[in-house]
Amino acid sequence: MEFNAQQIAGLLNGIVEGNPDIKVTNLSKIEEGKPGTMTFLANPKYTHFIYSTGASIVVVSKDFVPSQELKCTLIRVDDPYRSFARLLEMFNSMKAGKKEVSSLAFISPAAVTGKDISVGAFTFIADHAVLGDNVTLYPQVYIGENVRVGNNCTFYPGVKIYRDCVIGNDCTLHSGAVIGSDGFGFAPQSDNNYQKIPQIGNVILEDFVEIGANTTIDRATLGSTIIHKGVKLDNLIQVAHNCEIGENTVIAAQTGISGSTKVGKNCMMAGQVGLAGHITVADNVKLGAQSGVGTNITEDGAVLLGSPAIDFRKSRKNLIHLSNLDEIVKRLNHLEKIVKEKN
Repeated sequence: MEFNAQQIAGLLNGIVEGNPDIKVTNLSKIEEGKPGTMTFLANPKYTHFIYSTGASIVVVSKDFVPSQELKCTLIRVDDPYRSFARLLEMFNSMKAGKKEVSSLAFISPAAVTGKDISVGAFTFIADHAVLGDNVTLYPQVYIGENVRVGNNCTFYPGVKIYRDCVIGNDCTLHSGAVIGSDGFGFAPQSDNNYQKIPQIGNVILEDFVEIGANTTIDRATLGSTIIHKGVKLDNLIQVAHNCEIGENTVIAAQTGISGSTKVGKNCMMAGQVGLAGHITVADNVKLGAQSGVGTNITEDGAVLLGSPAIDFRKSRKNLIHLSNLDEIVKRLNHLEKIVKEKN
């Protein structure tokens, strides 16, 4: 679709500086901008690209002051990053296909489906599942018995929702995500074999949750594994049985959270973080990449790094010392030699 600068400024509550009638049909990165596309400038590191970009329109902050002549039209807004995110969302929704139910999908007669749903080929919806309005299921999605799915949800190809799980409104699950697989519960026996412990709980995803590709969230042994409102999980994350993740927490790829661990609200975890089981993490905690957490974090707003995770300032000092370890050992050996010679 085609929009001019004035129409876009109206959507973003922005101010046009330049040609209000210039038109764009696509979006681009500022360093790769071409005529007929629109981009944005939010990070100061990319400021130099605005003078060479071929993009027709650039979304900038209201306080941006160019240091040389510009060829593009500007749209000034309060927050360029957030404004461009709105445009991306709008552009993505326009690209979405029409709503239809494939003749190759299976929907149980005992299932209940809402209005304006889309169901792709080879998707399976089991008995007594309930889907809300405006739900989009891409091909090869599995919805198990008694699953509840809210309104405005999108499940990409290959998503699997096991029985009895509950998905809130406005949730997005990416390809390969598995919700409600068995928790890792086995009791050792006297003959060195393991007795499987039945996992009869479920998983609850509250509203506005997004789950990345190939992320797995295990069902509870009893009760529920709970992912609270607004949580965003990256790809390749493991959340074990009976865990609870607080509102608006974001977690990057390859993180693993062991069973019965409780994570607070508004936390941030970088990639490859590991959390031991049966611990509690306070609100607003930040964990650096590859942090290993084995005990409770009780301080609200703590920033930790390393394995075992400690205050990030101390961890950085330790890393510096570690990088100098060889020189320190040489100096120590030299001093020991001097002391021995004097004695």
